[in-house]
Amino acid sequence: MDTYSTTSKVDLKSGPTSGAAAVAPDYSRDAGPSRRQPQSANPVLSVVARRLVDNIANDLETRLLTAAMRRVQLGDPQEKEKDNDPLDAWATDILAWAGVPAPAKSVDSQPSDDSEYSDDSEPTAWEADKIALCYESFMLFVAHHVKEYFGDGTLNRVLKPEECRLILPVNKGVEAERPDVNSSDDVDPTDFATVECGMCPIFSSVEKQAALAPHLFVANTEIARDQDDRNMTERVLAAKMQDLFFDQHNRRFAWGLVTTSRTIYAYVFGPDDIWASTAMDIFSAEGRLAFISLLVDWSLCSVDRLGFDPSIRYVVDRGSGGPYFEIDVHEVDESTGRVDRRMYFSQRCVGAADGLFGRHARYFAASGSPESMDKPEFLIKDVWTTTDSGSADDARERSFLDVLHAEFDKSSKFNGRFSRLVSSGPVCIRRGGATFVIDSTNAAFEALPYASQARQHTRRVTHWVGNMISEADNQSQVVAAVTDAMKALIAAYSKCRILHGNISGQAILIQLTADGVKGVLAEFDYACYFGDLETETPELMIFQSILSLEGVRPIRSHLDDLESLLYLVCWLGTFGVNKKERREYAARYAAERKKILPIMYWNLGTAAECADHKRNHMDTALDFETNILSNMRDGPLRDLARDMHKALFLHPACSGAKKTAY
Repeated sequence: MDTYSTTSKVDLKSGPTSGAAAVAPDYSRDAGPSRRQPQSANPVLSVVARRLVDNIANDLETRLLTAAMRRVQLGDPQEKEKDNDPLDAWATDILAWAGVPAPAKSVDSQPSDDSEYSDDSEPTAWEADKIALCYESFMLFVAHHVKEYFGDGTLNRVLKPEECRLILPVNKGVEAERPDVNSSDDVDPTDFATVECGMCPIFSSVEKQAALAPHLFVANTEIARDQDDRNMTERVLAAKMQDLFFDQHNRRFAWGLVTTSRTIYAYVFGPDDIWASTAMDIFSAEGRLAFISLLVDWSLCSVDRLGFDPSIRYVVDRGSGGPYFEIDVHEVDESTGRVDRRMYFSQRCVGAADGLFGRHARYFAASGSPESMDKPEFLIKDVWTTTDSGSADDARERSFLDVLHAEFDKSSKFNGRFSRLVSSGPVCIRRGGATFVIDSTNAAFEALPYASQARQHTRRVTHWVGNMISEADNQSQVVAAVTDAMKALIAAYSKCRILHGNISGQAILIQLTADGVKGVLAEFDYACYFGDLETETPELMIFQSILSLEGVRPIRSHLDDLESLLYLVCWLGTFGVNKKERREYAARYAAERKKILPIMYWNLGTAAECADHKRNHMDTALDFETNILSNMRDGPLRDLARDMHKALFLHPACSGAKKTAY
């Protein structure tokens, strides 16, 4: 089934998007407003899905009409005491959402273009939590029918139980919350609410779930009672999606919804873009049909169409070892198309996706068997590369590492100072039988318009060395690792003319040996040879050199790598060298309501603006002391940063921020 069709993209800065086609399954008009044909590679499943959507829609419209008649007769829009059938009770909730008050009209009267059961006014006086409860009833109504359809043998002729699911809300007491994204003092917390929905086995009870494991999460729904609040609600949803990418390590893309008192909008969050649907108007049968179609498709589509990565499987271990991930790493023979797969096992993600957009790089400490997960042998990097061909990106990194190892493996000083690649290749998703599809933005979003850039999902395995420098035990470990990294960068340039190009918290690994702490250079996917004119630039601006940000240097220099290393030292020295220290800093910063620190501007605005801030902070010893060193924690990192700044920016041979292009 096709989970989404042509949509428009969302710019959260310019306001809500309108005029897009629905994100629900791609349906073409058939014999009437309640009949749509799913476009699917499986024609039998398409017919079954169409029949299921029609049955749900027809049953809902019949029950809504009955409830509307009874409501007029009883004069109580909240009358439920005779709803022994849960479907009638849910239909009554949906009716309350679909229009208050109901017009007094005969059964034979024709519905208006806007709503079958209400006048033209939006129930803006409703609080968001009331809308949320009606929204949940809609989900439960659809889930009941999906379960019944499977139970009577209709669905299980084309789908196995594990291939379909119920989409259910989470019973956590609908959270009314005050959004903190561009919020103002006059925002009423009852204007907003959150509903989470997840997937449950097809034979589950149709009721709100008491809890939801992260790997079962499907979509977050942000609810605002006013259409005017949609832009604010979109921003709140985007913030939630950033947390989702960070927390869910097998998340490829994400679904989200924004619901107002009248309409539902569906969103797809990709690595570079957000797509939005047109409004699904709950006041109209056509809008209700569109939302039913979306929920049914989520119930029946393959799990990768929900945004999950089927090549990273979450395993709930019933033994004492606890849950873990099974991770497939594929190697593709381009000449024959043969796909070889090796499975790794991991209990620990040592680096999570840290942004809403970008490469969504994740790192797993892994082993070759479940029994040895406590002693990792490999580091797996999962990333969405920006190159049109991920295999070319892998080949480039492999070639640079081969040159470095050939040069330094016999050196007592530099042997082991560069990571070793075990295997790499594109992520492949099974499409039935032995057929695999290489995962990419083109494949994942083939029905969506004009993606910003093509990305390929790749996975690389290197030998395990130790924790990343961003997860050090203390500042002394960071100083030792940075010192080794600095020597390795200079050696790679002087001996092999290789420049690293991507210094970050993941590019230096900490190796604990009998001789003490050693630093190992990794992440050579942006490497180049000195003199290369066409080179890629990392997406993260924090650690880029000034001239790289300004785009005025035609040839990258080893000074750019050393300058990036200085920025990494400053960043870790300010916010903390591990997650615990960074969480403590974030909590203290929020509690004390501090002003934004100068170093935070290294990751804000455009590349040119970021470069301008760095120039102002680095130009003189006083500027550096006032803006950066004064905000760093006490310890050896501050002293190292001062020495590096003096060598790079104040030494006449470097001239630092006064540098110009060659």
